[in-house]
Amino acid sequence: MSPHGPVLPDGLTVEDLAFDKQGGLVPGVVQDLRTGQVLMVGYLDRAALRATLETGLATFHSRSRGTTWTKGETSGNTLTVERIEVDCDRDTLLLHCTPAGPTCHTGAVSCFSQQQPPAASFVTTLDEVVAQRRAELPTGSYTTSLFEAGVRRVAQKVGEEGVETALAAVVEDDAALLGEAADLVYHLLVLLRSRDLGLADVETVLRERHS
Repeated sequence: MSPHGPVLPDGLTVEDLAFDKQGGLVPGVVQDLRTGQVLMVGYLDRAALRATLETGLATFHSRSRGTTWTKGETSGNTLTVERIEVDCDRDTLLLHCTPAGPTCHTGAVSCFSQQQPPAASFVTTLDEVVAQRRAELPTGSYTTSLFEAGVRRVAQKVGEEGVETALAAVVEDDAALLGEAADLVYHLLVLLRSRDLGLADVETVLRERHS
């Protein structure tokens, strides 16, 4: 997400979307950026979309109340919009979001309760564990000791593991290379979290480069 919120793709503006096809509204499908799970579907009018673009928080139009509302404005379970896709007819949005807590008003992760979320990769799971370690700093944890040592020490470890991975690729067998690569990935995740960043931020950069 940009510092000022997400942007529409391909240089599109709010007025380029086909709001008039559905009475001034377009559906917005909300998808968890990390897991790919569909969380909810809401409707946006021009004002709601502009608010979403300006604030970075998923904002919708309530058809029953006739007002604009931001998801989580009372519960705190907001949806930070990282990326927006527009379908080929420009009348439906796909909002890739990072949720802060459960999305459904029932307390469930998703409004589609029967949906099985895609299996997250273990690296994603590990990234979440590292983030939890930083928040809690449990005594006796190696990850805690790294965070307490500071960014410079963690950066040094990443450098060391990078060199060891490169050397293993040249002179060691596959098992050694995989072991060193695993150490490198782990320490890189710790380094990112020590700078308040995470795996999703790296994925965003890679996705932008790919497109």
